[in-house]
Amino acid sequence: MVLVSPTLAIVLIMVFIPLAWSVLISFQRLKLINIGRQGLVEAFTLDNFAIVLGSGQLGRTLVVTLVFTVGSVAGSIALGLVAALALRRPFRGRTFVRASMLLPYIAPVVAVTFVWRIMLHPEFGIVNALGEEVLGWDRPIPFLTQAVAHVPVLGTEIGVPTALLTVIAFQIWRFFPFAFLFIMARMEAMSPEIEEAALVDGATPLQSFRHVILPQLLPVITVLVVLRSIWTFNEFDSVFLLTGGAAGTQVASIRVYQLLTVQQNVGAASAQALVLAVVLILCIGLYAFLIRRRGESL
Repeated sequence: MVLVSPTLAIVLIMVFIPLAWSVLISFQRLKLINIGRQGLVEAFTLDNFAIVLGSGQLGRTLVVTLVFTVGSVAGSIALGLVAALALRRPFRGRTFVRASMLLPYIAPVVAVTFVWRIMLHPEFGIVNALGEEVLGWDRPIPFLTQAVAHVPVLGTEIGVPTALLTVIAFQIWRFFPFAFLFIMARMEAMSPEIEEAALVDGATPLQSFRHVILPQLLPVITVLVVLRSIWTFNEFDSVFLLTGGAAGTQVASIRVYQLLTVQQNVGAASAQALVLAVVLILCIGLYAFLIRRRGESL
């Protein structure tokens, strides 16, 4: 107990005390302008939760956040799986290619978002230039400022959330190396005899992947889904740097930031964060329950 007491003290000071204080101020009328003059405990109220739950924006931000989370997590894990499968067999230069896969993940987020904003700029971005010259686009597409683009399909127009899909694509590109590392490490530990026996018995490569490789990767993929869901649900920096939360990309963390800085309502911002934490815990609990139930039924 004596040996772990410093670690427990650090966790208590750095995690539990700020968390308890955030929960406490979510029940108080606390503005940013007078936060230094108020005491630790003021009169408790539910007005902050009335502001959050009654504003009408909570539902919209939750829908955007869930779409953003599901699309980003599924896309990054799928792309990481494809990259791990493509680089599984030895070839000349594989070490260099593996190392280059990590660049989106280790690069500073400010730098990569700036590059993406320049690439996607409707006037001088390379993406729109190639689209107009090679793909025959009629006009440039404002990827980061257009909320909805109406695309004609079979005589009808379908609304496509341009900015939200662009932010999701950025998240997939930036975080697929994280999934790639986990999946590649698990593949390196897999015994090749089982896969070779399946191929000798006449299994196709797709059947071998579905019935031999994928079941061994499911525990790792489960961990990736949980971790990436928690981190993506709370994602702020990349969305804020790309769009500022405009054009239909106002995720929940952006809403907390706006309550804190624009409205200077510390209590409402804490209440919003507390509501989001409860929603995230419920979603992760439901996912864990479904995974456990699926495992017991196998």
